[in-house]
Amino acid sequence: MRPLLTTALLLLTPLAPAPDVETVSAAAETPPLYDDAAGGHANGDDPAIWVHPTRPGKSVVITTAKEGGLYAYSLSGAQLQHVPAQPPPGPDHEPGRLNNVDLVRGFRLSTGAKADLAVASDRGRDQLRVYAVDPATGRLTDVTDPAAPFVFNSTQEEVDEARTAYGLAVDGTRILVSRRHTTTLGLLELVAAPGGKVTYRHVRTLDLPSSFALPDGTSWTPCLEPGELPQIEGMVVDRGTLYAAQEDVGVWRLRADLTGRPVLMDKVREYGRQDTYDPATEECLPGRDRGFGGEHLAADAEGLTIYDAGGGEGYLLASSQGDDTFAVYERDGDNDHVGQFRVGPGRRADGAEASDGAMVVSVPLSGAFPKGLLVVHDGADSPGDGEREVTNFKLVDWRKVADALE
Repeated sequence: MRPLLTTALLLLTPLAPAPDVETVSAAAETPPLYDDAAGGHANGDDPAIWVHPTRPGKSVVITTAKEGGLYAYSLSGAQLQHVPAQPPPGPDHEPGRLNNVDLVRGFRLSTGAKADLAVASDRGRDQLRVYAVDPATGRLTDVTDPAAPFVFNSTQEEVDEARTAYGLAVDGTRILVSRRHTTTLGLLELVAAPGGKVTYRHVRTLDLPSSFALPDGTSWTPCLEPGELPQIEGMVVDRGTLYAAQEDVGVWRLRADLTGRPVLMDKVREYGRQDTYDPATEECLPGRDRGFGGEHLAADAEGLTIYDAGGGEGYLLASSQGDDTFAVYERDGDNDHVGQFRVGPGRRADGAEASDGAMVVSVPLSGAFPKGLLVVHDGADSPGDGEREVTNFKLVDWRKVADALE
C-alpha cells in the first residue's frame, strides 16, 4: 500500500496518464467498506477467489479488510459473510489487521478430513489466520491453532513495533510472507494441529536488496520515512517461481523456496530517482529523473496474480498503483511485457483506482464469467461519502481483458 507521504507527493507531481492503455469495464462490485468507527475500520486490500468444486456459479470472493477482518461475496458482489478480525491480545496492543489472503487446496486436517483453506496475513498480531472453507456453502470457519506462533517476532513488544506479517502467497502447503517496513521474505509450512486446527512452522527467510547499483556507478535507495526499508506486498507463486512486488522498486522473480538468486524482472518508472525526505513536511521531495526506471509500472508496484490458460500459457498481471493501470506479462520465459489496461466503470460499477490486491481465475464460473474472473481492489470507491475513506472490490469478466490485450 502506498505510504501517505508518497500519496501527498503524487498530489504535487501527478504522473502523466499511461499512453495506449485500453479500458475494461467492471461487471459488478462489492458494497463499500468504510475505514472509520462507524464502518468498523474496514479497509479493503486483497481478494482471493474460491472456486466451488461442483457448482462454479456458487464460487466465493474472499477479501481482506484489515481491522475489519474478512468479507465473503457472491459472484454478483453481494455480501455473504463477515468474519471479524481478532481483538487485541491485551491492553495497549494492536487488534488483528488482515492484510493479504490466498487459498490452499485440499489440506489434510488432523481429523483426517481434507479442507480448502483461506490463509490471511494478520499484520496487527504478526500471525497467519487460517479459515476452513465449507465445500457446500463456501462459508468460512476459523481453524487457527490458538498456539500459533508469531511469524517474524519473538515478543508482543516487538509485534507492537509493527514490523509484522504483510504480503502473502501460497505454494502448495507452504506460505510466503513478507515483513512490513523491511525487505524480508519468510517461508512457512502449514502443519495440522489437534482438533482440526492449523498452525505453521518456519522454514527460512530471505532479504531482498534495499539499495541498488545504477548504470552511472552510483547507488540508489528509495526515499522512505526514516527507519523504513522498501517493503514487499504483492506476491504470487507460479510453478515453483515466486513473483514479489517491492513497492518502490519493481517486480522480482525468484525460486519459491527462497533459494537461488532473485532477478529484478521489471522496474517502476521512479527507479533510480533520488527523492529526498523532508522531515518538516514528512514528504519525499522529487529528485531528477535520470532515466533508469522501467516503462510499465508506476510506484507502488502492488498486487500480482497469474492467469493460467493451460499448457504453460497465460499471463502475469501486476497492479501499477501510481497510474491506476495493470501491467500484463507473459507467464513464461523472460516474462515479456504484453500490454496494459485499466478497470473503468460499467453499468453496475465504477472503475478501480489505487488498486492494491488482485486475483484472477481462468475456469468458467457462470454465464457472466465463462472465461474466468478478475477481481481487483478499488482504493477509492465512487461516489464516496463525504470525507469517509471508502474502498471495495471490482469484478471483471476476463473476456474484456482478453479483448483489450488483442
